[in-house]
Amino acid sequence: MSPPSRILFITDAGPSVGGGHVMRSLTLARALQDAGANCVFVTTPAVATVLDAFGADVARIATDEAAPAELTAFAAQQAQAFDAVVIDHYGLSAPDHRAIAGGRPTLVIDDLADRPLAADLVLDSGPARKATDYDGLVPPHAELLLGPSHAPVRPAFAALRKAALARRAGAPPVRRVLVSLGLTDVGGITGRVVDLMLSLLTERGTGEAVLDVVLGAGAPSLPGLRDLAAREPRLALHVDSQDMPRLTLEAGLAVGAGGSTSWERCVLALPTLLLVLAANQGEASQALAGADAVLALDVADPDFEAAFADAFSRLLADPLLRDRLSAASAAVCDGRGAARVAAHFLDLIAREKAG
Repeated sequence: MSPPSRILFITDAGPSVGGGHVMRSLTLARALQDAGANCVFVTTPAVATVLDAFGADVARIATDEAAPAELTAFAAQQAQAFDAVVIDHYGLSAPDHRAIAGGRPTLVIDDLADRPLAADLVLDSGPARKATDYDGLVPPHAELLLGPSHAPVRPAFAALRKAALARRAGAPPVRRVLVSLGLTDVGGITGRVVDLMLSLLTERGTGEAVLDVVLGAGAPSLPGLRDLAAREPRLALHVDSQDMPRLTLEAGLAVGAGGSTSWERCVLALPTLLLVLAANQGEASQALAGADAVLALDVADPDFEAAFADAFSRLLADPLLRDRLSAASAAVCDGRGAARVAAHFLDLIAREKAG
């Protein structure tokens, strides 16, 4: 029997990019480990912060080199002791991938299709992504794993899918609203949105609904929200929450960012007002809106607050709308993508070893 495959992960994190790269890579790493691989993360300080909260047991190789050129050089040196690499970093492209991998099997996680990738496998879970989007950007032999069926979602979400579908049936009144706008809370968006929501809940006579607000320990909104929560019984804070599957199950409605947590909400059929917080979230968010799986708004729009008030009020008041969004979102993905991707990658690594 051959020894377990050793796989090195190179990811990005920080105030401007959030923690989504690390979180989805961590989910994939768990699936690879469940299948027998050993996974190790290269950790810059920002990546380490996310892993400290959500993957404390994961093996790491620490570095202070966060700039792309320096990170590439460091990772290339470390990769010599590994069988394969996974790269989830939009600041790295084909020359960096080749330097890091040194000919080893390479999986690149991407959402953008905007730069050359030196990959054997490309994972892009965007609902609108087409193979032709990568024409001229990947080697001829590269395999594309596209669409939400490959989205890395933690198994705990799939385990609750049956219960969630039963809970959503008939679109019951909204008792809890999940607010999840990214661990890093870019630009303090969480505090801004919570203020809007509390006012709207009061105006609509649904003031008893509880807001479950999820954010990271370093979020700029956190100090103000802690002060508000001390006197506001409708506000429940969840800092670096380990219990997102339960919070997603128990919510009747979500206000969420247009990143990788979109797939978690789809797995559990949660009606969502999706907020586009970065340019790279726009295409996937609009595709979900086009499939009637979410209502989507861009926070950069000049009339955002008025549009938010209108959309959130509609969702609270209209059970038929919530029911329609719930059914369409449940059809987007089943939450088993990480296992599918892990199987593909381990098969590739085994073929490389055998060859």
